[in-house]
Amino acid sequence: MPRKIWVAGHNGMVGSALVKELELKNENVLKVSRSDLDLRDQASVTGWLIRNKPDSVIFAAAKVGGIHANDTLPADFLYDNIVLATNVIHGAHVAEIDRLVFLGSSCIYPKFAPQPIQEDALLTGPLEPTNEWYAIAKIAGIKLCQAYRKQYGRNYISIMPCNLYGEGDNFDLMSGHVIPALMRKFHEAKVLDLDSVTVWGSGTPRREFLHVKDLARGVIHCMDNYDEYDHINCGAGSDITILELAFLIKEVTNFQGEIFMDADKPDGTPRKLMDSSRIRKLGWEPSIALRDGLRTTYDWFRNHIVDK
Repeated sequence: MPRKIWVAGHNGMVGSALVKELELKNENVLKVSRSDLDLRDQASVTGWLIRNKPDSVIFAAAKVGGIHANDTLPADFLYDNIVLATNVIHGAHVAEIDRLVFLGSSCIYPKFAPQPIQEDALLTGPLEPTNEWYAIAKIAGIKLCQAYRKQYGRNYISIMPCNLYGEGDNFDLMSGHVIPALMRKFHEAKVLDLDSVTVWGSGTPRREFLHVKDLARGVIHCMDNYDEYDHINCGAGSDITILELAFLIKEVTNFQGEIFMDADKPDGTPRKLMDSSRIRKLGWEPSIALRDGLRTTYDWFRNHIVDK
């Protein structure tokens, strides 16, 4: 019999990927639009959960963005993400829903955490200042899940993805993450026949990128096979420099000009590679290579954003 699973944030990049994977498994996926349910309204969220009573909740709702957005909108990122997490997690408890999966972010870890980053690095050092607001909200979500597990015995778990990309991403130049923002920048440079593209930072920071379809499979795998107090990492297992990423995107978009780095712009954390050995021991592995994933993402961008 199919399970009733509510994907909170089903219209986002992660949420829509989760919906597709769950529907492929013939699960009964509950979806509710923002116009019908404001996740920032505790009473409305709790009431909706009591009325619909899903078997499980997957929390994929978030206010997200790149370095610029996080650095210039700290109150929005901290407040919105704390309120979203609080309302959904507490509402699930009040509605007597015993299974919830909370999705966090690798930015929860200290800026200079030992690499690759293990789960126990949490709260062992200062955060990266440019996205600490989002990170603190996600840490609060992890601790909420642990608190309801400790006090009430709820089977609430937390999964920490690395940097994500894929179909449905935010391709805005100012608020998007590094892959979609660079993809749009290279595409527009190609269309305008520009001689060069300038990329923020020195190009030396290393980042780990996971396609959102691989994450969706990992989340569902953990929902079915993981039930522990501690959060669990879900990453690709390898990283590249931002400059290497820029050359990959240049190749995928077929941009013919040069790449220049603007070293006056912030780099963020020097390296962020997670240790995902625990989730691999559960039987999950990523399946989409970065170059292949970038190609399908660029195809989606051209078909759904450029030609829309």
